[in-house]
Amino acid sequence: MPRARYKTLVDTFARDIRSGTLAAGTRLPTHRQLAASHGLALVTASRVYTELEAMGLVSGETGRGTFVREIALSPGQGVGQIAVAAGMIDLNFNYPSLPGQTDLLRTALRQLALSGDLASLLRYQPHAGRLHERAAVARHLASRGLTVQAEQVLIVSGAQHGLAVTMMSLLLPGDVVAVDALTYSGFKVLAETLHLEIVAIPVTATGPYLAFLEKLCARRLVRAVYSMPTLHNPLGWVMGMEQREHLVSIARQHDLILIEDAAYAFLAEDPPPPLAELAPERTVYVSGLSKSVATGLRVGFVAAPRQWMAALERTVMATTWNTPGVMTAVAVAWIDDGTVLQLEAQKREDARARQAVADEVLAGLTVIRHLSSYFLWLPLPEDARADQITMALARENISVSTAEPFAVSAHVPHAIRVALGSVEREVLRSALMNVRWAVQAY
Repeated sequence: MPRARYKTLVDTFARDIRSGTLAAGTRLPTHRQLAASHGLALVTASRVYTELEAMGLVSGETGRGTFVREIALSPGQGVGQIAVAAGMIDLNFNYPSLPGQTDLLRTALRQLALSGDLASLLRYQPHAGRLHERAAVARHLASRGLTVQAEQVLIVSGAQHGLAVTMMSLLLPGDVVAVDALTYSGFKVLAETLHLEIVAIPVTATGPYLAFLEKLCARRLVRAVYSMPTLHNPLGWVMGMEQREHLVSIARQHDLILIEDAAYAFLAEDPPPPLAELAPERTVYVSGLSKSVATGLRVGFVAAPRQWMAALERTVMATTWNTPGVMTAVAVAWIDDGTVLQLEAQKREDARARQAVADEVLAGLTVIRHLSSYFLWLPLPEDARADQITMALARENISVSTAEPFAVSAHVPHAIRVALGSVEREVLRSALMNVRWAVQAY
């Protein structure tokens, strides 16, 4: 087919999709049907759909066909779209807050203003944080089952910065990193930015399918595994002890770096020990206070083996030089006086209460979650489409996320992730009723 005719067909499809002549969710002809109806070679018909998919207008789904996408929806709707429009009910991003937290901050700032050490906070800090602050974080990590020395702790500007520091320090462009087939969207963004190759590990109801990881390591040079063993985002699992030991065994056999993301770990009561406790020689543990205290308190921490500390500190220097002294001082004071542990306990209770609301409103729907988490995963019926449901909810001023930001493999499941932690409970109840309506209607 001459290039002009081929391009004309792409343009015709694009025009019909953008005008609404081909509505979102429309199943397009198969590649063979398209080739036959237009007198094309099969490879050329496939190229037409490939170009439309690259334009974000269609999506090809294994075993189902090629469908028109909901183009009014922002790509990757949900996570990453933090600036929600005025009036939107935000069920895509968690920033859980409790009554009284503002007063806690006001009191902490007053106490800080009266401290004799205030002038030191106006100066540059050590890249990894001041030693007494790192010691406070080490004590806090001990409450989560992780034994580390102050010298093994770096204070960073939130858990996302901690992940960036870890990956920039220990990985090189082209390195292969194994991750769960559904994983934290912020890690995907970092991996793409740093030109890492991420390979999906199939997931089960209780954790990653580790037999696949073993086979992958036997045929590929895998450098690292990114894992959320304690309260996985978005699936909510807590890996059992046997699975953790199996993962550690694979990591030792193939000399893998384990990157343990514990951002939501505080919500799980009495979980098995962190990977960093089981394999301290090869695990970098990353967490922070964004979810347990407040998202605006950009203080996180990284715990790592001593042999990697110099490289990690150098990357902190290269990216932020040091965490802001005032923010760190407030965070450490709250760690030391028990405020952080108190807030964590209150948020576990709050998350359970919100899950109880979801239980009541979404009864009868398939829901995947942890009973103490601030989010849930809704797999959709076979004939439902996540983009249509998400757009229908957006018209009701409710913002949720599709599976796309979380999916690593080529197959993106039709599912939505619902964040429960950012609105008042009565607003949440009403919004979840709309979610139920949309899932059943579409």
